Amino acid sequence: MKPRLPRRRRDRLLAGAAALAVLAGAGTWTAAAASGDAPAVHRQDQMLNVPGLEPPGAGIDTSYFTAGAGGERRPAVLLGHGFGGSKDDVRAQAERLARDGYAVMTWSARGFGRSGGKIGLNDPEHEVKDVSALIDWLARRPEVRLDADGDPRVGVAGASYGGAVALLAAGYDRRVDAIAPQITYWNLADALFPQGVFKKLWAGIFFTTGAAGGLQPAAANAGPPGAASASGCGRFEPQLCAMYERVAVAGKPDAEARELLERRSPSAVGARIKVPTLIVQGQDDSLFPLDQADAMARAITANGAPVSVDWAAGGHDGGMRESGRVEARVKAWFDRHLKGDHAADTGPVFRVSRSGGVDSTDGLVKLRGASSDRYPGLTSAPRPFALSGREQTFANPAGGAPPALSSLPGIGGQFAALGAGLSLDFPGQNARFESEPLTEELRVTGTPTLTLNVRSTAADGAAVLFGKVYDVGPDGRQQVLPGQLVAPVRVEDAGQGRSVALRLPAIDHSVQPGHRLRVVVAATDLGYASPAAPAVYTVSAQGPLAVPVADGVRTAAAGLPAWTWWLPLGALAVAAGLLGIRRTGGGRAAVRAGAAQPEPAPADVPLDITGLTKRYAKAQDRYAVRDLSFRVEKGQVLGLLGPNGAGKTTTLRMLMGLITPDAGEIRVFGQPIRPGAPVLSRVGAFVEGAGFLPHLTGRANLELYWQATGRPAGDAHMAEALEIAGLGDALERAVRTYSQGMRQRLAIAQAMLGMPDLLILDEPTNGLDPPQIREMRDVMIRYAAAGRTVIVSSHLLSEVEQSCTHLVVMDRGRLVRAGEVAEITGGGDTLLVAVEGPVEETVVGKVAALEGVASAVAGDGGILVRLDGATPAALIAELVRLDVPVSAVGPHRRLEDAFLTLIGGTA
Repeated sequence: MKPRLPRRRRDRLLAGAAALAVLAGAGTWTAAAASGDAPAVHRQDQMLNVPGLEPPGAGIDTSYFTAGAGGERRPAVLLGHGFGGSKDDVRAQAERLARDGYAVMTWSARGFGRSGGKIGLNDPEHEVKDVSALIDWLARRPEVRLDADGDPRVGVAGASYGGAVALLAAGYDRRVDAIAPQITYWNLADALFPQGVFKKLWAGIFFTTGAAGGLQPAAANAGPPGAASASGCGRFEPQLCAMYERVAVAGKPDAEARELLERRSPSAVGARIKVPTLIVQGQDDSLFPLDQADAMARAITANGAPVSVDWAAGGHDGGMRESGRVEARVKAWFDRHLKGDHAADTGPVFRVSRSGGVDSTDGLVKLRGASSDRYPGLTSAPRPFALSGREQTFANPAGGAPPALSSLPGIGGQFAALGAGLSLDFPGQNARFESEPLTEELRVTGTPTLTLNVRSTAADGAAVLFGKVYDVGPDGRQQVLPGQLVAPVRVEDAGQGRSVALRLPAIDHSVQPGHRLRVVVAATDLGYASPAAPAVYTVSAQGPLAVPVADGVRTAAAGLPAWTWWLPLGALAVAAGLLGIRRTGGGRAAVRAGAAQPEPAPADVPLDITGLTKRYAKAQDRYAVRDLSFRVEKGQVLGLLGPNGAGKTTTLRMLMGLITPDAGEIRVFGQPIRPGAPVLSRVGAFVEGAGFLPHLTGRANLELYWQATGRPAGDAHMAEALEIAGLGDALERAVRTYSQGMRQRLAIAQAMLGMPDLLILDEPTNGLDPPQIREMRDVMIRYAAAGRTVIVSSHLLSEVEQSCTHLVVMDRGRLVRAGEVAEITGGGDTLLVAVEGPVEETVVGKVAALEGVASAVAGDGGILVRLDGATPAALIAELVRLDVPVSAVGPHRRLEDAFLTLIGGTA
């Protein structure tokens, strides 16, 4: 029942370009353009007349899609749409299925799009009979395959509202041969009134969406007088509108409301659904959570039908982030069960999408599939976890406000997908129970359960509680609410105390070693109705938390990045080319073939570069780097300096194995650098900034990045990297709140994960203010102090002078100078003459006129004198003769001066 989202402008333009005038009972054919060699798709739009529609003469708006030869009989597929949508929403999928050899029909359900009638929430007497009328129509088409006269080979698929009608059609019409319901409900009463608690926010959005079609008095033909107000039902059937208003005012469901929704739910005909069923349910879904899919899977499997269950990433709260994969699986399901193609891969019996870390190329969360040849259910192999926490008393505030926050309908799962959240629990309104830190990784797959003892001071003796389980970080402050999900429960007759089994939300979530499980039992939640009268609840945990662990569900290995395939092939091609050159004796390689090879660097030398050369593309005599050689030892902070175009970035890229040199060699800890060389695991790099997910905390970003490396969590040395980076409490805040300096330090921490022995930083102080630059300088110095090595490329010469122990100066691709900072900046022909009091211009002029002095200028704290033949002693004697109030004389040569001298005065 997903409320309809605003269409993108592109979709409106495409729909407008393809729109046709449609007359009731008449059809119009069009051909949809197809790219390449794909067959053109023909679409027939028509209004299908069905009994009982209002206003008189109204019909069900349909589209029929086929492609290829008209005489070929093919299976048919019916595609339903989500709540608030129309047939246009599934047009693209219909066209793709038509090209794949299906006859496809889409339609706008009653009360939506251009179809007539009232919204009946898939009423068996209306919407479900409409589907049977569509099947009747398909049975008369000459291109549709028949199983018997009037019985077409047909499957039904759809998401949310359309998924429910697929289930209902299979239960009411035996001609349906296979179904693929997605992110939908099994029992609508359980979905909107879970455990007797009214899901008010989702229900309000749902009924408001349906009422937007126009206002009509709700009381008309709605039942007993006073059953509903005249606030308006829009396109809903009056009895549904009356039911909603009654429950919304009371704040809790009644038996009549439950019975009305259950009659229109697939669960009402669960025993009659006996066709192959692919169930796709979203993990980020507070409207129809995973327990709805579990109930339908158990019921249909018990009927003996083939069932596969897919827990996809997304849902009503997070969007379907795997729509392409899901659509391909639906097609394969129909290929097997409608076409009879036994070679079609319909996938495993159970599949769940899991986070595979962050893709370093685009900063997005990667997904991996975990699967099993059996569906584990929600309570598979529970493991007990003892919880600390005494009996606790908390309040349900008057009016149920302010409410705790777990999720926001339609968007909460988008934050959950990023590892961040909106959850908020107000003090005094909840009880907390916590496990000991985990000693090993725990993969929760299913519904954790906990037995509670509950007492209530409410007048009716009832308590409404909301349970959620958090993943709490080692410091106790960072907590993640998986899926942003909460489980409500109404406890009746709790005045004297009552035991209740709390079924927490069904999730698939990995809890890392050192983390804790925290169960929060709250009195309020924004998404649900709480009692308006104030009350006090007393809650204690009885026994351990039972956590389901589906050990048989195995995560697929991460796919290798594309470059791991094409780089080796490219290397082979380069090697073959070099061999060819050597054999023919041509080119510069032949000249160097007989040259003595450099001695391999010892294994304890972090970096040794010998004769490194890289030409510009398509240029034989223009070099980005030429004959570059230098060595870096342990514990050094090396500054790589040079003007723009000096070859610094090219050198760093070759050092990280990103590009291949034309000549020379780079050895890291004695091992030659090649693309993908194992020794690169000892190198950490921060080049051109790092991409972070803004809604994640700093810690969550680092954890996802490390997961993407595929290395064990224990090898990350997270605590050490964070201590050096010095982010403090900011680590638990969303990255979007970070200053530029904090982002830079987080990027440095990311580069330091695993505590690499060689750390490469390219312009780490870009965009930082002076205090932030100083902090970054301290970070680099602290890191090297432990015996590791840092290479930093920067344009801030003053910072390089203060933070680096050694320098490599490049210009036009060549090495200009290498050595200690003090060696390069010390000595020289410039002296600083410190004087007492202000420096007068007449005195500066007299000093500049002295023999053997090239120039004299006033500077900070004195006069800068550049000698041209005179000795320091002679200069001092002349200053005394001129009565210059000299307090000190010493050499003065900043790195900037040395740098400009080395590169010829220009940068």
